[in-house]
Amino acid sequence: MKPARTSASKLLSLLSIFAVCACSTEADREQAATWEAVHDTIGDTVIVHTVSGSVWGDTAILVPEVSIGMLEGPEEYTFGQVYSLAQGDDGTIFVVDRQVPALRVYEPDGTYRTTFGRAGGGPGEYERPDGGLAVLSDGRVLLRDPANARIQVYSPEGEPLDEWRIRGGFNTSSRMVVDTQDRAYTIILLDVEADVRDWRSGLVQILPDGTPGDTLEVPDTGYEGPRIEARREGEDGGMSVSVNGVPFSPSEDTALSPGGYFIHGISTDYTLTLLKPGRPIRIVKDYEPVPVAGGEKREEEAFAIRDMRQTDPAWKWDGPPIPDRKPPYRDIQAGEDGTVWILVSQPGIRRDDPDYDPTDADAIADEWYEPIVYDVFDDDGSYLGAVRTPAGFSPYPAPLFTREEVLATVRDEYDVQSVVRFRVELPAVASD
Repeated sequence: MKPARTSASKLLSLLSIFAVCACSTEADREQAATWEAVHDTIGDTVIVHTVSGSVWGDTAILVPEVSIGMLEGPEEYTFGQVYSLAQGDDGTIFVVDRQVPALRVYEPDGTYRTTFGRAGGGPGEYERPDGGLAVLSDGRVLLRDPANARIQVYSPEGEPLDEWRIRGGFNTSSRMVVDTQDRAYTIILLDVEADVRDWRSGLVQILPDGTPGDTLEVPDTGYEGPRIEARREGEDGGMSVSVNGVPFSPSEDTALSPGGYFIHGISTDYTLTLLKPGRPIRIVKDYEPVPVAGGEKREEEAFAIRDMRQTDPAWKWDGPPIPDRKPPYRDIQAGEDGTVWILVSQPGIRRDDPDYDPTDADAIADEWYEPIVYDVFDDDGSYLGAVRTPAGFSPYPAPLFTREEVLATVRDEYDVQSVVRFRVELPAVASD
């Protein structure tokens, strides 16, 4: 599963290896790290192949600086279902709790400030907001509400300013991206009438004044990862369909950078492309394949069967078997500052499930988990290094990433959800 490589003689004749020394921005840190990469150009595409090392020199960690959320207390600090996050240039934190629903606003230090709007269909109200939440450079806040077929626009103080109409009914956890020119991008289905297996998604560009711009089709190479599918015909003649990927199988992943270009990859190998206009950059990284543990495989198979049988109670496995090795990465995320964050596969870790009841024939022990670790790249393809996250860190809803900070949700041992802003602490700082 390693990326295809050019022969050694060709590498020596065509490519050169660059050793990049990067010193910390901390004034008192003198330690330098070495990152080695092979650079090449094929057509108009620049290839940056990380051979060894990283700019940071070792794995960075996340250190919590602000935490919002508690088990019991004022309702403004207790969350039911955090569905989207955003942060203003001044550090103001915006959180959509879909269970209430409520769009809550917090000071940079985590103190509750106010709530924008309320449930409903009137001006400034929202019925079922999804993952679409963003802040423009002038402080206006955008909230996507497919149930009301609109994006609600608020002033920095929370006054309803405008409604940008969108196609309704399509709820998604996908983020709403704002590029460097303050253009917002919201996801849509391009072929609503198609079968669920054939759905194609795109992004509608909305200018800062609310005028619709171009519709961008998400890159699609035609790759189809292994799938399982369940169907059931309803009494009214309609069809219920569930389609899921086979656990631990490669997938096609795409993210939109704030630079206005897509980041695309198929995780059959560790390769992804920054589709910059006129000068794409292809990132390649060597990796060691991660095996799927036997217990891990059995657990994921049991969960998949249970999910499919919610649609078809008689469903039996109809796809290829779960693979013995994990893909090199599980997801691609675009940082707010142009960095690229890759959720990389890790060996599964077994732990006890205190809620498992062996006397319940329908219960499934949830004993295996993967630590959350990201590889971080600069927008020129440089491999900055890995970031290890703390226990309870969740990749959903999508965190907000920069090379200095991460805003994400965390669940503690009691399953209490919090919103936490972390500082990215580089290796040399952590060892001081």
